Amino acid sequence: MLTVIVLIGMLLLMMLGVPIGTSLGLPVSGLIAYTGVTSQEFMAQMLYTKIGDFTMLSLPFFLLAGDLMDGGGLSKRLVNVANSLIGNVTGALGAVTVLACMFFGAVSGSAPATVAAIGTIMIPQMVREGYSPAYATALTCVSGGLGIIVPPSFPMVLYGVTNDVSIGKLFTAGWGPAIVVTGTLLAFNYVICKRNGFVSTEPKETSFKLFLKAFWDAKWALLMPVIILGGIYSGIFSPTEAGVVSCVYGLIVGLFLYKELKWKDIIPMFKKKVDFLGGMMYVFAPAGALGAIMAYMGYTTAIKNFFLSISNNPYVLVALMYLILFFLGMIVQTNPIIVIVSPILLNVATAVGISPIHFGMMVILSLAVAFVTPPVAYNLFVGASMTGLSINKITRSAIPFLIGLLICEIVVGFIPEISMFLIK
Repeated sequence: MLTVIVLIGMLLLMMLGVPIGTSLGLPVSGLIAYTGVTSQEFMAQMLYTKIGDFTMLSLPFFLLAGDLMDGGGLSKRLVNVANSLIGNVTGALGAVTVLACMFFGAVSGSAPATVAAIGTIMIPQMVREGYSPAYATALTCVSGGLGIIVPPSFPMVLYGVTNDVSIGKLFTAGWGPAIVVTGTLLAFNYVICKRNGFVSTEPKETSFKLFLKAFWDAKWALLMPVIILGGIYSGIFSPTEAGVVSCVYGLIVGLFLYKELKWKDIIPMFKKKVDFLGGMMYVFAPAGALGAIMAYMGYTTAIKNFFLSISNNPYVLVALMYLILFFLGMIVQTNPIIVIVSPILLNVATAVGISPIHFGMMVILSLAVAFVTPPVAYNLFVGASMTGLSINKITRSAIPFLIGLLICEIVVGFIPEISMFLIK
């Protein structure tokens, strides 16, 4: 009963607009004061312990690297590479958008950043070529979810830090789901464009020479994920060190190679991330304390037993967990879902033999869906701010692609080999 009261209290505080960190911390402090199960000093210690992890340092570096890469002129070069791969086929520009989001996701690690970077270039171009503005925006918003599915991914790092799961293995596992999602979006785009007659008005032919030119111009952008992921996979550096390397590489490429990043732009980037990281740490610290208190009081075991009382069939529990993540994604921001909810559900998943790596891919795909499911849908808000279209109009056009993402969720969730075939 006390658990229910605490959870209701948290939800009510969030609905009233109280900061998430405060919404988590106050009910837990009240629970400790009422039950005397432990001391407030223990909670304070947990607040520090959760954010004092060395791997936690990788988070600000990976976030900053995405901004450095975007400001350094990488996005338009990655679009050119994607464009050189697509000829005058049905839905060509839509396919370019999907591929460009995949490429940019490998350097940004952020879904909203991917939508902003690729949408600025591709949405106006698609509209000029006869695509409806709503369709162009919806496709870009949904494809932006590849920003967190294609490694390296900020939510993967956050999940790994939260649940003590190997970030390198999460990055390795991400390639399978990324290929499934990319292929599905390309197929849906082709079918919809075929039905609606979205065909390029300017015939374009691809050639190996054109591809080589675009590839050579984008070589420094394409080399970034190779260096970062190769360094992690080979053991040359840790995920935290990889975050630092990505920032240094982004500075060098943007300032001295592409020369599109200006010194005056760097300090504002740092300031912008300080605000975001301060808020995130304010969520992360009390969420870690909440997890410790729940485990100390046996609530995590009780939750696990509740799920197992429904069924011990992994497929049934996968479906149930997807349902929970889907509805939470509609009303809660993505970072709190990873920090607060994923440890609880991971305890259930491992009890029925689901690998923490595979479960991480399930969470990441659920978050990709959450980015385009109102009312809390960051990608849709980014798309609306760029085009002036209403959220409702974009959402209607995004429904077919949302269905495609849900199909990918089911496929990846029920076929673990898609995520695990590269894991040794």
